[in-house]
Amino acid sequence: MSIVRSRKTALVILLLTSFGLSYGFQQRGRQRTISGSVRPRREIRLFNDGHPFQARGPRFSRTDILVKFKPSVRRLWAETAISAYGASTERIIPGTNIYKVRIPEGSSVETIVQVMKQNPSIEHVEPNYIARIAATPNDTLFNLQYALYNTGQEIGVPGSPQGKNRADIKATAAWEETKGSADIVIAVLDTGVELLHPDIKNKLMSAGRDLVNDDFDATDDNGHGTYVAGIAGAETNNNSGIAGVAWNAKILPVKVVDKDGSGFYDWIIEGITWAADQGADVINLSLGGEDTSQLLLEALEYAYKKQAVIVASAGNDDAAVLYPAAYDDYVLAVSATDYNDSRPSWSNKGPQVDVAAPGVRIVSLVPTWYFGPGSLPYGFGEGTSASAPHVAGLA
Repeated sequence: MSIVRSRKTALVILLLTSFGLSYGFQQRGRQRTISGSVRPRREIRLFNDGHPFQARGPRFSRTDILVKFKPSVRRLWAETAISAYGASTERIIPGTNIYKVRIPEGSSVETIVQVMKQNPSIEHVEPNYIARIAATPNDTLFNLQYALYNTGQEIGVPGSPQGKNRADIKATAAWEETKGSADIVIAVLDTGVELLHPDIKNKLMSAGRDLVNDDFDATDDNGHGTYVAGIAGAETNNNSGIAGVAWNAKILPVKVVDKDGSGFYDWIIEGITWAADQGADVINLSLGGEDTSQLLLEALEYAYKKQAVIVASAGNDDAAVLYPAAYDDYVLAVSATDYNDSRPSWSNKGPQVDVAAPGVRIVSLVPTWYFGPGSLPYGFGEGTSASAPHVAGLA
């Protein structure tokens, strides 16, 4: 695949030698196949009728905000100041000095934010914004993975579109040089991962972290995270299913998006810092929001300074690059290409884009429960959510 733009020189050179917001993933139990007709249950199906998921809904929480006090302000003083506005502390994001604050009932987020900005003890205050889910191996479905090795094959059942020879990320050539190390950890910040999926369970570093439910069991209750994690790191060369791009790397699941596909920025901020503290070498964010956030930017800087490579989806609205992908100093922003090496019309674009990777008709894992009993735990989807983990796996 061609590099759209070069910024992070060393990594982009590596990607050159090798080569959603989210994929079309929404409704469970669909009986549609790639041809659009009803087929037997054991075929690989489409998510969302093959359309990329495009986020819609409120842009921020109407009940809470994020407040960061200056380093000299002690916790007691900070909580006293919060109470003076009639607000209350919900929690402090570990290691960040960021307070998640519940505003008084009947108050406006916009008004409270503007009032608190006048407080000289407060370094930054903002709404709690919402992001949304924006060597040849012997794996049995590898022939469908044109993104890894494109011979011009049909992408699915007979009658499906045909790819362009070598419009791929050159994964097999890269595997000839190295299959990577089991010491490399790719953190997937998403809806979680199905921890017992047969094609990834042996690649998981741990059960991960769930910031949505505040526990240490990042089980996927949506499906998007399992799909994304499979592209980056499904078990490879195991005579089954698909091949993950990162042959030997481990996957660290971090749940920062709920079952409906939405994630508050405070979950994402804590997920980034937690993953960095666990030693993640790569952090994949197949999600995005329209709103800039100083506190999210600081979390990305924190992970970047811990030597993590951060990869994020550009988005699927044929519009400007979403955040965090648009934070050019710290993040590799990934747009999409198709099986003919062309940009799909829905892929976001802009000067922040660093690289493009396959994001159309990408086969990957889905939870074993997703399509119902007796179905294959694999599916075709599309979007820049699928593009980003191709880059994360190579990074």
